[in-house]
Amino acid sequence: MMKFLGIAFLASCIISCSTAQPSYYNTSDKKAKKYLAAADECMRVTATKMYPDLDCAIANTQKALERDPGCTDAMVKLSEYYDRKGDKKNAIIQLNKVLEKDPNYSQTGLLYYHVASLEMAEGQYEACLKHSKRYLEFRNNNDQLAAKCDRFIENCQFALKALQNPVPFEPKNLGPGVNTEHPEYFPALTGDDNMLLFTRVIPDSRIPKSIGGKQEDFFVSEKVNGTWTDAYGVSPKINSKYNEGAPTLSTDGRLLIFTACEFMNEGYGPSREGKGSCDLFYSFKVGGTWTKPENFGPPMNSWDWESQPSFSSDGKTIYFVRGKREKRAMRDLQKQDIYFSEYDEKTGWSVPKKLGPNINTPYREESVYIHPDGQTLYFSSDGHPGMGGLDIYMSRKQADGSWGEAVNLGYPINTHENENSLLVGANGEIAYFASDREGGYGNLDLYGFELYEGGRPVFTTYVKGKVYDAKTKAPLQAAFKLIDLSTGDTVVSSRSDKQTGEFLVSIPTNRDYALFADKPGYLFFSENFSLSGDNLKKNFAFDVPLSKNGGVLENVFFDKDKATLKPESKFELDKLVRYLDMNKSFKITLEGHTDSDGDDDYNMKLSQRRAEAVMNYLIDHGIEAKRLKAKGYGETDPRDTNDTVEGRANNRRTEYKITE
Repeated sequence: MMKFLGIAFLASCIISCSTAQPSYYNTSDKKAKKYLAAADECMRVTATKMYPDLDCAIANTQKALERDPGCTDAMVKLSEYYDRKGDKKNAIIQLNKVLEKDPNYSQTGLLYYHVASLEMAEGQYEACLKHSKRYLEFRNNNDQLAAKCDRFIENCQFALKALQNPVPFEPKNLGPGVNTEHPEYFPALTGDDNMLLFTRVIPDSRIPKSIGGKQEDFFVSEKVNGTWTDAYGVSPKINSKYNEGAPTLSTDGRLLIFTACEFMNEGYGPSREGKGSCDLFYSFKVGGTWTKPENFGPPMNSWDWESQPSFSSDGKTIYFVRGKREKRAMRDLQKQDIYFSEYDEKTGWSVPKKLGPNINTPYREESVYIHPDGQTLYFSSDGHPGMGGLDIYMSRKQADGSWGEAVNLGYPINTHENENSLLVGANGEIAYFASDREGGYGNLDLYGFELYEGGRPVFTTYVKGKVYDAKTKAPLQAAFKLIDLSTGDTVVSSRSDKQTGEFLVSIPTNRDYALFADKPGYLFFSENFSLSGDNLKKNFAFDVPLSKNGGVLENVFFDKDKATLKPESKFELDKLVRYLDMNKSFKITLEGHTDSDGDDDYNMKLSQRRAEAVMNYLIDHGIEAKRLKAKGYGETDPRDTNDTVEGRANNRRTEYKITE
């Protein structure tokens, strides 16, 4: 089935199944003994023979079994050789032959544990279940191995149910614009799902063949009319002769966070300087140019391993994987957990903390991905009940801010192989992953598939636009915020591009929002919009003209036919209070406007009362009355047509203008 690639070093320990010594095997056939002695010699490592010769050992052991088919010691040794070569199926066959011939080959039942572990790795769940239970029946079993068998049983029971209840899964190759004969993996997307950044392994003549002659770089493909275009290298400032891997992008695609590892090699030199063995780096895109990557430094990075980052769409949190670094400078995969760090405008990035026990286990977690909804976390683990190896799980954020129970995404998304590196698009419908399945362009390719309903996050859309000078039309870099009108919480805080003035942010639907843009020397801009009802799955695009003379208070709301300010007006009016506090010499006129519905005289008086309501709010919050003036214009100064619902809504407004 599918195989996913992760940034990790796999360390395994091969435990011999045999209790026999090399000089003794339970056979009386002299030639069989000679073949088995020759197999031992094939496995011997010396100063001139650095690696065991598994093919030689297998061939000699097979000859011994031809001489004595009942030699169980030879069967056990042959199983071990197959296992070390990666041929688990034949390793299982040999151990089953031993147990069939001698069910009590080892009084400790050790062979039952070993065959169960191999069967778990091969997805032979019924056999694994049987042999795990059999091992637990032995009185002298090992406590640690017994605990592993308990986990085998739990996983097998889960897997057998999952096989009977498969989830929809029809992956499609992303095509030749993205995939090549080289491995492609670890995808990252912008909030509009139109730019894909990923890792590709490429040959590099600068790298000695003694250490592979290859390295990892980032490539970018853009979606045009539903097709991914030919990928190109992201930037020579980011791509180097060293490995760059496991990227994450900000929603607008202007911040790249990735992993780079420090190492030395003769003739190759040091990689990017880090705080530990692998660190997180970042780079900004200004216009069309990426900045030189910078190390996050402490407390984000440590002496341990930091990798596989995922950046939240609100710009406030980075999730990542940290693996404990041992004294031998290797990473202990069983001490690999998911952490997070939060950003504060005053203090910067916080000391990273582990996610709770619903996510992290005593085993291995990796490949974390926070969806743009900010409420759904995807990750890989071999510590929760699953199909075996690393499975992909999802967790929902609870009302108290904790993460809910890990939910396995099911079969065939998960198999007995290792699965990780899942990415889910903003709208939650399409997921992406890397696989070496048949029919690809070579090695690992990137695929997409429609994610079934139960595995989807909250539907998330995007808002994009351009900030510019209202008079000159020149693009501007401005700070902007998106506010949830029902709670007053800041959903996103960011800046537009310095050169283009463009911005793009992802936001969950089924809420009402206010957008604020602010730049020193300009009056702030505001706009409100709803992502509920008919707009539930709508994308929004805004022009954001910043003026030095005045603007519309788009997020000031009144009860129908009244001059009573609604509570959600507070956020915008407080911003105007702060603006006037910072510019104490300014005097403004507040102007009320209505649509054409109703009596002209009534509309004029209503608009006056509304302008005065805003003025009184400012006075109540410390602004001197002599700096303020209120004037109602009724329906006399429309900015849109009064022939449509939308046009009339645009005409009902409160404006402010600087008069001095």
